[in-house]
Amino acid sequence: QLVESGGGLVQPGGSLRLSCAASGFALGDYAIGWFRRAPGKAREGVLCISPSGSTTDYADSVKGRFTISRDNAKNTIDLQMNGLKPEDTARYYCGAGPNCRAVHKYWGQGTQVTVSS
Repeated sequence: QLVESGGGLVQPGGSLRLSCAASGFALGDYAIGWFRRAPGKAREGVLCISPSGSTTDYADSVKGRFTISRDNAKNTIDLQMNGLKPEDTARYYCGAGPNCRAVHKYWGQGTQVTVSS
């Protein structure tokens, strides 16, 4: 099971840090991807990190603003989001799988991010 946290309401230009934690398995053994779904839109991949630490960009719209990292001490995968825009408003989910092309073995319930003034 995956659990996301860190969402909330933030003003445009602000930052948030989301965390993805696992229970029942070690995050380090899996590729972890962050995805988002805005109301009325299809799910969109954001970023992914492999077990080796290499990262994959799924969305050009977040390049230079979002980064993904592993926090081994906390056993979490974090998504640092800077320069947030209203179009980043969505529910953010993390998924786990064998590689960044298949992060669908486990999913969390998501955490809501709202960017608004």
